[in-house]
Formats: sequence, structure tokens, C-alpha cells
Amino acid sequence: MAVTDAPTLARDDQIPRSSRITEAKNIDTYLQDKSNPFREEYGWNQSSIKIKLPNEGTKWPSETDAPELEIPGSVFTDNASISFNMIPYRKYWQCSPDRAIEVFSEAYSSPEMLEMYDEINALPREAGDKYECSIVSLMFWSDATHLANFGDASLWPFYLYFGNQSKYVRGKPTASACHHVAYIPTLLDDLQDQYMKIFGEPSSSEVYTYCKRELMQAIWALLLDEKFMHAYVHGIVIKCSDGITRRIFPRFFTYSANYPEKVILSGIKNLGKCPCPRCLTKKTEIHLMGTKRDMKRQIRRMRKDDWKHHQEVEDARKLIFQLGAPVDGSCVKKILNDESLVLTRNSFSEKLCPHGFNCFRMFIVDELHEFELGAWKAILTRLFRILHAAGGHAIQKLNESFGRGTIQKFNTNASAMKHLAA
Repeated sequence: MAVTDAPTLARDDQIPRSSRITEAKNIDTYLQDKSNPFREEYGWNQSSIKIKLPNEGTKWPSETDAPELEIPGSVFTDNASISFNMIPYRKYWQCSPDRAIEVFSEAYSSPEMLEMYDEINALPREAGDKYECSIVSLMFWSDATHLANFGDASLWPFYLYFGNQSKYVRGKPTASACHHVAYIPTLLDDLQDQYMKIFGEPSSSEVYTYCKRELMQAIWALLLDEKFMHAYVHGIVIKCSDGITRRIFPRFFTYSANYPEKVILSGIKNLGKCPCPRCLTKKTEIHLMGTKRDMKRQIRRMRKDDWKHHQEVEDARKLIFQLGAPVDGSCVKKILNDESLVLTRNSFSEKLCPHGFNCFRMFIVDELHEFELGAWKAILTRLFRILHAAGGHAIQKLNESFGRGTIQKFNTNASAMKHLAA
């Protein structure tokens, strides 16, 4: 019997079954209240996303003539008010009088940060500009989160840390070092209905995937607006917390996400012929991962954000919008499959490539999402199954090795992989 129908609950105490439309109206009413923290004067900017819809067999003179799908959303910008390390440096350990070893610990003491610092200080300056030039290192994360065990409530935030701040401070929840940048809306529930009204037929799964990629890139196109790009190219004069006025140049340092999100952000196919967002290692060569040959290949075949990459995407988009080719048609695959590219224009590439930025380099390995919560759990489950299949006392010995007196304390029956109750 359901809890809401239990006889011990009075009618007034039962859980209401609110519809999504009702909840949306409640949110709108709350946002009109001046006491809420999500108003424009606090940095929130409301915007909408428009996506061009393709259809197999339908032709338009150009992509701009194709019908649009509009998706509402909101964007937030946050100013940090804490002190940063504004000048990168190299850190060494003097292990003996005649030997020093370079230590890689913080983002602001990394070779990449030093390279960016040299780059901005080599830029031409306007007459009379005597400000010290420095970098603000942007480290982005995004992670779609399911908010309930039952239902479809979810949240998909972008959040930002600054590499100028020590990792020991960033790791403290009390430091408030995490800054929310945007909340990504999902595709509309009535997408199929709107598509049917326009084309008279439902969209395919490939078109739905295309729209999802377009949505992500359209949001980043909003964030990388004219103001941001002006600051990226010319810097922005800020009086820092140490009292020194500097010309600050924002630079993308890292972007961390799980593999499905990195696939969307980098503009490549999920587990395609070349599945890595950073290099062109083929799927058939993955079993060599970690070997010297593989490490050399990753460097030699690093993905490049160049004119060839842009032109291939543009040629494929002309096929689907001007010639009515299917999104996953053979003619489209012939253009894009060699590097596992997709039809979507990459906002990072369009905005930052003209300034010498290779967007593929910023996608780093996220051990938390790509290994600890995914691959490692699958590996552990597989190991338990092997021990069960082997029979004997294998499982009992494993449970004993995770008991008291070991480095990490686990439950008595670790192989059951049970979650503790609240």
C-alpha cells in the first residue's frame, strides 16, 4: 500500500500530487518576490536558447532559414572577493646541494600557467598602459545531477573555481570557493509535439541528440559574449585585494566533466572511431594505453582546433540544411567520421581559436566521475563475481581483509556492497 493512501494519514496530511505546470507557476511567483536571491541586481541574467531544427528531405536556401526551437534558461556571473596568487612561479625541492627537483602541486606553479603568463605579457600594449598584467585561471566543472530517486527532477549546473587559489583552500567547503556560473536547461518535454507541428513527423533519436549538443554549445555561446571576449583579448583593469591595480586576462585552464559531457562539449561522437576528446587515438588502439608507444602517440596525434576542423563541420551542416541530408547519413559520416566529429559548431572553438586557443587541451581526466564512481564500481562488482564463481572461501577471505585492523574500515560483509541507511 502506498504511503499516501495509508489510513493513518488524514486527507489534509496526504502528499499533494503537484503537476509540473503548477510548480513552474510557483517558481515564477517566487522569482517576482524582491526577497529572492536570483534577481538581476544580484547578477542573474535570463536568456533563451534557439536551436535550428534539421529534417531529412527538407531543404532551405541556408541554415538561417531553418525553423527554430526556443528554450528558456538563466545565466549567473559571480565576482570573487578573495586574494589570489596573481604571479605564477616554478617551485623546486632542493633535495641535495647539487640537485633540485621541480615540484608540481598548484595550478599557479604549472608549466601551462607560466606559458599563459608569458603569452599575455608579450601582447602589444596601448600607450600609457603601465598596469601589471596577470591571469585569472578559470577551472570549470559541470555535472548533471538527478535530484530524486522517483521522478525526473534534475539539475545541470556549471560551476567555477579559480586556479589562482590554493587547492588546499578550494577543497574546503567553508571557503566558498565554488562559484555557480549557469544552470543548463534540458530540452523541452514537448519537443516531439513541436517537431510534429513543423515537419508532420516525429524526430529521430539522432535529431534529438543533435538538439542536445546544440543546446550545450548555445549556452556557452551566451557565456562567451562580447564583454567576456573583450576581457579575454584586452584584459580588464581590476583593483585586486592586495591593493594593486592590475590588467587581468581570463584564461580557460581546465574543464572537468564525465565522459558523456566532455563528448558534448568537445564536439565529438560518443565512443566513436576516435573516442578521446584530447587526441586522435583510435578505439582499436585503446588496449595499448599506458605503454611508451601510446604516450608518444597521444602527443603526436593531439587534436588540433584549426581551419580544417571548422570547414568540415560547416560542409556537413550545409548538407543537412541546404540539401536535406539525414543527420546520420553516409554523406555526413564521410566528412566527419575520420576524427569522430559531429555537426555541432563548438562555441569554444569559434570564439577562442582565432586567438590561438586549442579547446581540446582543456578537457582533463575527471577521476571522480570517470573512474571512482563508474569504472571502479564496475570493476569491483566484476571481481566479486569472479570470487563467487571460484567458490571455496575466497569471498570470506576478502571480507576478512576489509575488517578491523586494516587501513580502511569497511562493513563486515564488504562483498554485499550495501549502502548504509540514513
